[in-house]
Amino acid sequence: MADNTWLVVGLGNPGAQYAGNRHNVGQMAVDELAARIGATFKSHKTPSRVAEGFLRPGGPKLVLAKSNSYMNTSGGPVSALLKFYGLDVDKLIVVHDELDLPFDTVKLKRGGGHGGHNGLRDIQKAADSAEFTRVRVGIGRPPGRQDPADFVLKDFSGIERQALPNLLSDAADAVEAIVDEGLVAAQQRFHSPS
Repeated sequence: MADNTWLVVGLGNPGAQYAGNRHNVGQMAVDELAARIGATFKSHKTPSRVAEGFLRPGGPKLVLAKSNSYMNTSGGPVSALLKFYGLDVDKLIVVHDELDLPFDTVKLKRGGGHGGHNGLRDIQKAADSAEFTRVRVGIGRPPGRQDPADFVLKDFSGIERQALPNLLSDAADAVEAIVDEGLVAAQQRFHSPS
């Protein structure tokens, strides 16, 4: 596969009942990217749905993917996609929900721990590496004493849903910046105070 191909995986759970959950914000962001590049998700030889296209004519190729398995078992499908496309983890971008960031925040990083995120934990194990790039989409902490596991499986609130299109646009912009400009330049853009 060409050096200019990137695998962008949006984490989430399959099925309509999970589609609006906070835990599925990664899949929502890759939906935004697919719309931008005019690509449609289709069944794939791996246990995922895939949409392929180019960031712009002659530009980097994006392989956008949403696993058919549940969040906690994301590793197998991601590993299968890396093998299918002949890509190393340095060409993998994982877009996922992040409890430790306030809602409506996007941060970028490469490597590091999984921070209790079972989807990331499973990918690290299956890929035998944590050295992939992450687009961390802030969903904030649950209110009061609500269990974080329950919180991530709830849909965004009405107020959050009003801001969600901008958040998804920012997450998609972050992926494009990583692919076009590199991680450090993208971090400077997204991490600097506005």
